Amino acid sequence: MITASVDPRLDLARETVGSVRVLPDPSLPPRLLQLIDGRGRRYFAKQHSSRTRYAQEVKAYGTWAQHLTGHVPELVGWHDRTHTLLVTALAGKRADAAAPGSAEEELAHHEAGRILRLLHQATLNPRSGAVGPDLADRLARWIDRAEQAGLLSSGERGRLSAHEEVLANTLMDSAVCHLDYQPRNWILGDSFGLYDLEHMRRDARIRDFARMEFRRWQAAPHLRNAFYSGYGRHPTDTEQRLLESFGAIEAITALVRGYEQDDLALSAHGRTVLARLS
Repeated sequence: MITASVDPRLDLARETVGSVRVLPDPSLPPRLLQLIDGRGRRYFAKQHSSRTRYAQEVKAYGTWAQHLTGHVPELVGWHDRTHTLLVTALAGKRADAAAPGSAEEELAHHEAGRILRLLHQATLNPRSGAVGPDLADRLARWIDRAEQAGLLSSGERGRLSAHEEVLANTLMDSAVCHLDYQPRNWILGDSFGLYDLEHMRRDARIRDFARMEFRRWQAAPHLRNAFYSGYGRHPTDTEQRLLESFGAIEAITALVRGYEQDDLALSAHGRTVLARLS
């Protein structure tokens, strides 16, 4: 996609903000480039391989980022043909660099809850019947892919199908959700910051808790408490049970993607989550 001599990300940056140079950062994924201009202002340029993800992220900045002003980057340029966009860099460090068990880690979760509430409150549609059937269909498609790959036992298939039925028949709050809400996308600085809006769309509100519930909070319940303290309330018992059905989506997507990408850690995560589902 990118060559040393021709890079659509650099072209976009130079057309938008003028002369820039690359700030090397080996921790960034290949599609991201950190840049700095002549005045010392930093940016991130991203090239999407998927037109859908590109369009979704541009829409998120243009439509929903207004509810998170001061907490998300500014979209300063984009190019439809190359699926490339340029955003300002937020000051601070990634929250996943906070020491486990530290006060800084706990503060990050509290602030993450507080800021997510801004987005959810501004876009809330209470007890909607629109999102459940769509989520059930999505789960069904992932189950089919897993079965075609021979990844499920009959018992596992039955458990997942039960959660598919729950999703299809449950009214649930909908809101615009980030859908990859976890410390690698949080920035700790003078103000809490949030990156990576490419998955943002309207979905079940509590689905935004699923990544943390099944990837972080099982081993660190104090972080769960800190998050919901910032958010303003804990899930109800009914919502907590529904969160288990979002765990089914988490499990099956991890299993399939782990298999397709030969990612043993992701596959193991899928198995762990699947085993804990009732």
